[in-house]
Amino acid sequence: MAMNMDGNVSKMAAVVDAENPRRALPCGVDDDDDLSQRANWLRAAVLGANDGLVSTASLMLGVGAVKADARAMVISGFAGLLAGACSMAIGEFVSVCSQRDVELAQLDRDGKRGGDEEKALPSPVQAAAASALAFSVGALVPLLAAGFIRDCRLRIGVVIALATATLAAFGCVGAVLGRAPVARSCARVVVGGWAAMGVTFGLMRLFKASGI
Repeated sequence: MAMNMDGNVSKMAAVVDAENPRRALPCGVDDDDDLSQRANWLRAAVLGANDGLVSTASLMLGVGAVKADARAMVISGFAGLLAGACSMAIGEFVSVCSQRDVELAQLDRDGKRGGDEEKALPSPVQAAAASALAFSVGALVPLLAAGFIRDCRLRIGVVIALATATLAAFGCVGAVLGRAPVARSCARVVVGGWAAMGVTFGLMRLFKASGI
């Protein structure tokens, strides 16, 4: 009786395995490595969006410190979005190309060129596009916040408030991906963003006060 039950269990397990096969991964890559790669990509996207948010918000606040015109703030922010996205894309493309060249040279020395290891290497074009997109998404936050508010003081306050909330969200996501304390990560990201925005706004105010 026990032997029959064991046989039935084995057959049922075989049926389950047949109906739910494991996803095939490249040679030498397991599930943990695949999840780690996805987490790294997502973390890079969060960092790119954070860069776009902080740099664009700081630029817009700097312009707002010397000129109350909403159009000037929006145009400067949009120019910052375009310049930053292009810079991030080019930098990421060059970086990934360099990394790819080193890894391809290593595959040549190991005699593994053309295999699954080469196919698993990151694409410079995809990395550049992802970096530019992430930066643009972050830069859109202060642009959308300032585009529909006429009063200068209210516009600056809304940009700072929305940027702070978004930075806190980025800090939470980064902490979850890196398995770090959420509160400390959020505080670090928010304080860093405040420092960048505060320094830019304060220095531009000094330029305005000095009449330069």
